[in-house]
Amino acid sequence: MSNGSSLIEFLLLAFVNTRELQLLHFSLFLGIYLAALLGNGLIITAVACDHRLHTPMYFFLLNLSLLDLGSISTTVPKSMANSLWDTRAISYLGCAAQVFFFVFFMSAEYSLLTVMAYDRFVAICRPLHYGTIMGSRACVKMAAAAWASGFLNAVLHTANTFSVPLCEGNVVDQFFCEVPQILKLSCSDSYLRELGLIVVSLCLFFGCFVFIVLSYVQIFTAVLRIPSEQGRHKAFSMCLPHLAVVSLFVSTVMFAYMKPPSISSPAVDLVVAVLYAVVPPAVNPLIYSMRNKQLKEALSKLLQVVVVQQQ
Repeated sequence: MSNGSSLIEFLLLAFVNTRELQLLHFSLFLGIYLAALLGNGLIITAVACDHRLHTPMYFFLLNLSLLDLGSISTTVPKSMANSLWDTRAISYLGCAAQVFFFVFFMSAEYSLLTVMAYDRFVAICRPLHYGTIMGSRACVKMAAAAWASGFLNAVLHTANTFSVPLCEGNVVDQFFCEVPQILKLSCSDSYLRELGLIVVSLCLFFGCFVFIVLSYVQIFTAVLRIPSEQGRHKAFSMCLPHLAVVSLFVSTVMFAYMKPPSISSPAVDLVVAVLYAVVPPAVNPLIYSMRNKQLKEALSKLLQVVVVQQQ
C-alpha cells in the first residue's frame, strides 16, 4: 500500500474473538446506547417543552445532550454491528467520517463545558448582572461558537490525518477510527504536520481547563461567603453536576492521550477509549438529573404525559 488512496477499508480492533462474547459485547453496548438515547432524549424533550427550563443553564444542557447523542452515535453503532456480524471492517470513507464526527462532537462538547463554567461563574459571582450578560442572544452566540469551534477542529484534523501517506497496513488498534491510531500507519514525516496540530489543540485544551479551574476557584470562594446554609446548598447544587461532568470528561481524555507508554497496550487503550467515548454520554444525563429538582419535576411531568397518552 503506497498511500491512503489505495486503501479500501480499515480493520478495527475487536473486543473479543469468540462468538458468545461478541454477542455479549453487542448486548452490553446496546444497553449503554439505549440508556444514552433515553437519558439525553428525555432531557432534550423536557427542556424544549417546559417553559420553566427556558434559561441559559438548561439551554446549554440541551446542547450538551445533543452533543452526547452525536458522539456516542458516531462510535457505538458501528462497533455493535461489527460484533453482531462478526467482522472488523470499516470503509475508508466511513473511517474518515468517524474521525470527523468524533473530533467534532468531542471538541464542541469541551468548548460547551467551558461556556457552562462561565455561565455558573456569572450566576454566582455576578448575580445582579446575570440577566444582562447571559441574555438569549449572548447564549445563542456562545453555543454557536462552541459548535463552530468543534467543526473547525474536526475539518483540520480530518484533512491533515487523511492527507498523510499510509503504508503500514490497515489495522487500527482501536474499536473506532481514532487520529493517533491512524497516524501509526503513516510511513513518512508528513505526519508531523498533524502532530503539530495536535499540540496546538492540546494547548487550547489546557487553556480551557485553566479557565474552568479559575472560574470554580472564584465560584467556591463566593459560595463560602454566603451566610445562609440554604443559599450555599443551592449554589453547590447548581455547580456540582457540571463539575462532575467536567471531571469525568477531562480525567478520561487526559488519561487516554497522556498516559505513559509503559502502560500502553491495545487492551488498556480499548478500555480507556470506552471510558471517555462511551461512558460519559450515558452517565451525563444521570449526573445532571440527580441533584436538580426542576429537571426532576420536568422529567416526571413528561413521563406522566407519556403514560396518559398510552392509556
